[in-house]
Amino acid sequence: MIFRNGDGVNNLDTDFLIVGSGIAALRAALELANVGTVLILTKANSMEGSTIYAQGGIAAAIGEGDSAEIHAADTLAAGDGLCREEAVHLLTNQGASDVQELINWGARFDRNEDGVLSLAQEGAHTMRRVLHARDATGREICRVLWQKVSGDERISVIEHALVLDVVVDEGRCVAARFADEKGRVLTAHSSATLLATGGAGQLYRDTTNPPVATGDGVAIAYRAGARVIDLEFIQFHPTALSLAGHPRFLLSEALRGEGAKLINESGDAFMSSVDPAGDLAPRDRVARAITNEVKRTGSPVYLTLDALPEEFVRKRFPLIAAACQSVGLDLARDRIPIGPAAHYVMGGVETDLDGQTSLPGLFAAGEVACTGVHGANRLASNSLLEGLVFGALAGRAMAHVSRVSRTRSALRHFEDNVQSVVGQAKFPTVKEVQDVMWRYVGLFRDRDGLGKAVSILNRWAEVLPKNCSDEGTSRIISLITTGRLVANAALRRQESRGAHYRSDFPSRNDIDWSRHIGESRHDDLNGS
Repeated sequence: MIFRNGDGVNNLDTDFLIVGSGIAALRAALELANVGTVLILTKANSMEGSTIYAQGGIAAAIGEGDSAEIHAADTLAAGDGLCREEAVHLLTNQGASDVQELINWGARFDRNEDGVLSLAQEGAHTMRRVLHARDATGREICRVLWQKVSGDERISVIEHALVLDVVVDEGRCVAARFADEKGRVLTAHSSATLLATGGAGQLYRDTTNPPVATGDGVAIAYRAGARVIDLEFIQFHPTALSLAGHPRFLLSEALRGEGAKLINESGDAFMSSVDPAGDLAPRDRVARAITNEVKRTGSPVYLTLDALPEEFVRKRFPLIAAACQSVGLDLARDRIPIGPAAHYVMGGVETDLDGQTSLPGLFAAGEVACTGVHGANRLASNSLLEGLVFGALAGRAMAHVSRVSRTRSALRHFEDNVQSVVGQAKFPTVKEVQDVMWRYVGLFRDRDGLGKAVSILNRWAEVLPKNCSDEGTSRIISLITTGRLVANAALRRQESRGAHYRSDFPSRNDIDWSRHIGESRHDDLNGS
């Protein structure tokens, strides 16, 4: 049952609460509906979010000659020494069966003429293992999951529900406060709450992420006292459409997997001289190489598919071809100007393998969470797999959480801190936050720039309210809160590893930094 606001929901005292509506949220909801009532809160419409924008595919070791061990080895290599191995092996061992479950539920992944699943290869994969539905894999997965969710009467969904914070009583998460479409602040009580809010690409000026990806889940969890880790590792996708006057649009890594080439203004395929893996090197190295090539030549870098049959290009990548056509470019024939854009957050709210955060009663899954499965750099097409696998695991763990009593005093204290109008302080604009993050906490970082970012973000944070039901101000709160955490972690890590590159510390340093950087609000309170 989907409600545009809270009017149709008579009882907000639910067994299980889920914030978000992507792959992790929906997979968890299906698990939880077996044992109780589930309420999903999503801040836009039910089909908005990062999952539906996922183009390339979902990785799983189901092809001939492939195995969970090989998939794990590729994931560990891409993670640049910082993956948690037990999380990686759980992902790759369970991934194949979970993807098969999607197929059994009706997911229509592309197949060859003989009916065998068509598997693509993407950067840093040593095998063809990426299942896809043309270039709209996320959309197809959402279709299947929403079909099952919509048919389950135990699951209710409130759209346009802006979650402000979770309520903590006696050291446990017991509820969440949200503003509905009418601006009313409501409370949803539950025995367990799952954050599945996606990423934080909107921290940056150039991003492939949808407008809803503002780091809400990280900010909410941090304010509640949960621990966050690895937030210095922000993945910049190397190939986003870069055309003046037009928004960024993701050009999937699957394009290069099928034979597309990166070239400079002179037509040189420069990646072959930069990295042994060429165009299919890990994303962090490709993104930095593109930026360096633009600086070296003073001209754009392009993606070209002119060596591929035109009919194949348009059939295999219809959405990307249509997006290019809308700005006057022919994907199959033209050089497509590209550049890096913020794409994915490897870090997030720290969880165990069941999605439990450091705060009892609060779980996290998907991009907002950090199990350590991605390490310092996510392997292409492991994101959808992570949401699928760990969404299900979180749901199973939440199903065993018993009901907890809640006190009125805790809820009243939270309500007193919610502000609907903020007029006494001047806040930065979204653009100002994004410009600071792009300039100082982007692809290339150093101590001076990171120090400036931290100083600016700290100054802005001082005038922010703890909670606000106004959507625009709430967006700024999330961006500044999460941006500070990213910048602080990047300043502390004095090495280069994976997606984190420090020009003043350009080498990987396993002696001092083969560890995770974490932070919680309690660290601040204790002065540590």
